[in-house]
Amino acid sequence: MKEAGFDFTVEKPDVEENFPGELPVEQVAKYLAEKKAEYFRLDMKNEIVVTADTVVILKGSIMNKPVDRNEAIAMLNALSGNTHHVMTGVCIMSKEKEISFDDTTEVTFQPLTSSEIEFYVDNYKPYDKAGAYGAQDWIGMVAIKKITGSYFNVMGLPIHLVYQYLHKDFLLSKEI
Repeated sequence: MKEAGFDFTVEKPDVEENFPGELPVEQVAKYLAEKKAEYFRLDMKNEIVVTADTVVILKGSIMNKPVDRNEAIAMLNALSGNTHHVMTGVCIMSKEKEISFDDTTEVTFQPLTSSEIEFYVDNYKPYDKAGAYGAQDWIGMVAIKKITGSYFNVMGLPIHLVYQYLHKDFLLSKEI
């Protein structure tokens, strides 16, 4: 966001990243972004809060953040040689207004060897990343064969849409 011209501070909401089991997978990211925004509602003054959550969807199932090495390896093995979707939900909220949206990017991985997957998990420890990978990390450089959509969405924030909504709907100055 800094590179897009915004001054901001980062605060982590103290919320569980869980969701109703019956919620369609396509609605989970936006649901979690809204849940995170709700955490800040009571203490809002004149600021604008932007929250986001990213999920990886493979064959209709969500891949959350891996809990351990074995789960990270299993996730990357499943992604290897396959196409998946990365969906980021965003909620932008002020005292007067709230807007939620999501963006989806299709990502295709090349086939990976077991040693490549283990190297990545052991050296990059992707336990805080949905699907057990970061596109900006080593694995993104060697595994991502094709991206259809926003690269920044895969990194966790569709900044092009955030920029657009902040300027259009929250009337932030277009002068940078």
